[in-house]
Amino acid sequence: MYKYWGTLFAALVVMASCKDDKKEELPENLTEMTIEEPVNTQYGFDFDAYEVVHDTVRSGDSFGELMLKNHVDYPKIVTISEKFRDTFDVRKIKVGKPYVILKSKDSVAKAQIFIYQNDKINYTVVDMRDSVVAYRDKKPVRFIEKQVAGTIKSSLSQTLDSLGVDYVMTIKLSEVYAWTIDFFRLNEGDKFKLIYDERYINDTIYAGSGPIKAAYFEHKGRPIYAFPFVSDSLKQIEDYYDQDANNLRSTFLKAPIKFGYRISSRYNLKRRIAYYGYKVRPHKGTDYAAPIGTPIIATADGTVTESRRRGGNGKYVKIKHNGTYSTQYLHMKAQKVKAGEFVRQGDVIGWVGMTGNTGGPHVCYRFWKNGKQVDPLREKLPTAEALKDSLKTEYFNYIKPLRAQLDSLEAGPGEQEELITFNDTNGTTQN
Repeated sequence: MYKYWGTLFAALVVMASCKDDKKEELPENLTEMTIEEPVNTQYGFDFDAYEVVHDTVRSGDSFGELMLKNHVDYPKIVTISEKFRDTFDVRKIKVGKPYVILKSKDSVAKAQIFIYQNDKINYTVVDMRDSVVAYRDKKPVRFIEKQVAGTIKSSLSQTLDSLGVDYVMTIKLSEVYAWTIDFFRLNEGDKFKLIYDERYINDTIYAGSGPIKAAYFEHKGRPIYAFPFVSDSLKQIEDYYDQDANNLRSTFLKAPIKFGYRISSRYNLKRRIAYYGYKVRPHKGTDYAAPIGTPIIATADGTVTESRRRGGNGKYVKIKHNGTYSTQYLHMKAQKVKAGEFVRQGDVIGWVGMTGNTGGPHVCYRFWKNGKQVDPLREKLPTAEALKDSLKTEYFNYIKPLRAQLDSLEAGPGEQEELITFNDTNGTTQN
């Protein structure tokens, strides 16, 4: 007996010592088994288990017709239409939106699951396998923090494009500085730096950019930082402030067009025109040339006092902002607002046209101060509400690391510096 156990123990020791050198062989009647997860899992479903149809909503398509074509019972379609309207309103599927239908792998090929892609990230699932279930979900998104620095050679958009930056960031950066910098009067050599997030689906599919987290713009040698900060926690009001906690937003925008314009004629009280024999014909507005149909925006909050067509002004809108300031927008193709309406800064009030006396498509922007027309580009316009003193300590602590991050970037000619961090959908960072 003891001899048996001693022999067995010795055998085990030998087996253990050989384990690292040679894989243990299985008996002939046994095979090694591994359990693998489905390799084609999308939207939470094993696509290999279904017949998969990828398509887009076409003109004339309806959810009901799509389901009937794929053998879904009419009562079930009615249930989906009536019971799940808050989650998936079948009346609002849009032409061009992609969808996926997962059908059973049998002779009936009946639709089991309908997946509607609301946008690149968000989607809606209608599960019809048993009792109907509808829910919304989103694809996993990873945020990549980008840092960009550059020097203006021609225009902001061309410089950012040369650095491989999404054109949307040109618009976002111009909106941050819309009240302090005229981006169509930049100087060669002006510098900028910005920090923002890019969103990616499955680490590879670009899904747009997030808001600017911090920015720096050096215009005519004047450095202006920009940091977003919530100044009113109850109303969740967020503005961009500079390095001294000054609000970058002014009461008035610099221009009545967001982007894609040029100043074709400035305010000039001594203007002479050859057509009129070089007589002095004052131009009391600023002309912004842009393609016909370009949206015209209100440069500040106010009440529309006129929206009409008259003589050489063509179709125009006039807005009273307060007891001191009024603005007027001439030569519109059409107006979007009526007299008596209250408009907010940035609201579209009409579109660029050529009505009235004009040699090309533009909007003539006129500006009144205390009843007298003045040049808005030379006026020192009032700024928005400053940051409260009680919040300044918190603000300066918040921007300290962001400012250091911006200062570490070099904004040399045509250069781009890039630091990347990865963030999961919960916002935690994975370096």
